[in-house]
Amino acid sequence: MLSAKSLFQEILDDDAAFRLFCSIAASGESQGGWENGRIAALVPESARGLAPRIARHGADEDKHGRIFEALLRKRGLKPVEVPPDTDYTMLLERRGIGLAHDKLKADRPLTERDIVTYLAHSRVTEQRASEQMRLLLRHFGDHPDLGRAVRMISHDEDNHLAYCHEELLRLAYRGHGRTIQRILRESALAEIRIYRDVSLAVMAHMGRVLGWSAARNALLAAGIHALYAWERAVGWRRMVTLEMPERRDALGGPAPRATELV
Repeated sequence: MLSAKSLFQEILDDDAAFRLFCSIAASGESQGGWENGRIAALVPESARGLAPRIARHGADEDKHGRIFEALLRKRGLKPVEVPPDTDYTMLLERRGIGLAHDKLKADRPLTERDIVTYLAHSRVTEQRASEQMRLLLRHFGDHPDLGRAVRMISHDEDNHLAYCHEELLRLAYRGHGRTIQRILRESALAEIRIYRDVSLAVMAHMGRVLGWSAARNALLAAGIHALYAWERAVGWRRMVTLEMPERRDALGGPAPRATELV
């Protein structure tokens, strides 16, 4: 039976596939850590109170990258180069979603509008991250090798999503509501296309590594296209709603220190 659990179990059981999976995940998380770190350093005076939370967000993402690298080391594996067609973070940036890296590499302060853009983009991508980690948590939360890492990352992603909801609502109350809704919709519609393309690319690479049949590749591709059709019709709306989270001030305080990542 082809299921999310059996598919990931197959990747987990194969060193080459697991190496590719962790390399892709580590690269994306590390990139997110860099982006949040730069945004925290460039926050405008009008949003200085957000800087510690943005920095905490970046520290969490960087930690996640190190967790995936630690999982590789635990199996005696080294990261591989990430195929460009699987680089979710960079593909989003190239589509103009979020803040351009040229802007983040400069030393000029960001604007409040930039912070709105950053938070709206994060609200969309953190929805995806939270859902993916909850899926892994359901199937592998008690796994002897992966469980602790999955639980830690899932908890963090839920915190990130809560933080985005809370801060965007505060900005909406300050008069940015229409801008937030427009950017959320644009980001969501772009994200679901990129997620489809990246998912197809990842499955194609995994299929070659694991020797999947043409029929199995076609079945997985059909499933990815079906998910995209649902998201394009109605599913994207879950990424643009805002509600005050139960976890208030989810990123308040310093990031918890971890002496052992996995």
